[in-house]
Amino acid sequence: PSWRPFYKMFPHHNPEVTKKKVREWILFSCPLDYEPCTKALYSDLDFMLLEWIVEITTEKSLSAYLESGPYKSFSLETMFLYQRRSPLPNEDKRFAATERCRWREQVLCGVVHDENAYAMGGYSGHAGLFGTALDVFRLAHLLMEHYLGKRDDWLRSQTVRAFFSPQETKGATWALGWDTPSDVRSSSGRHFSKRSVGHLGFTGCSLWMDLEKALIVVLLTNRVHPTRDNQKIKEFRPLLHDLVVDQLGLVE
Repeated sequence: PSWRPFYKMFPHHNPEVTKKKVREWILFSCPLDYEPCTKALYSDLDFMLLEWIVEITTEKSLSAYLESGPYKSFSLETMFLYQRRSPLPNEDKRFAATERCRWREQVLCGVVHDENAYAMGGYSGHAGLFGTALDVFRLAHLLMEHYLGKRDDWLRSQTVRAFFSPQETKGATWALGWDTPSDVRSSSGRHFSKRSVGHLGFTGCSLWMDLEKALIVVLLTNRVHPTRDNQKIKEFRPLLHDLVVDQLGLVE
């Protein structure tokens, strides 16, 4: 499944208990929507397990690993994973408000929007990352340079290429953790090449990279403010990407 209301399924005052129960449910009780390798479905649950894999591999929390590793090494100073027990690193005015959350009974600002991530301590592998558009661009540029073989000081080029390559599941556009342009009504618009990868965020954020044109577009919005019922971002994203490509003279 793509999602489950874990914050309702496993309510507990200790986020670590909730996280443990969620992981156990995914591994041992989660029903399959279809036979493996027959369809493709974006799922928060996979990213929750990826966080666990990082913890086991590095012997650190995901937050500690990122802060002491890539974020520090490449000066991504504004990026952090929100934790409920920690004070915000800056004043609320630096954060865009998101939804008026019925569960938490307040307008959210400077706190993760996703209910499951909040219930698991403020972040999980699928949600809870904060940062500026500039730092998202820097991270994307870093990945692109590794993909193109211009550097290999963080990841091997072949590793990045593997993650950016579309999978072979029939009818799917997904790479490993990334999407690629669909043939009809892609959020990347009409002019991004087939050698493009992107990722969308529920709150209104997106990142698209055209690996052929060496083009990166970062869009950070709070489209869920004050309610997630606002769906106009679906029309806006492709228009924005078309305009960027056109203004840069990259339309083919």
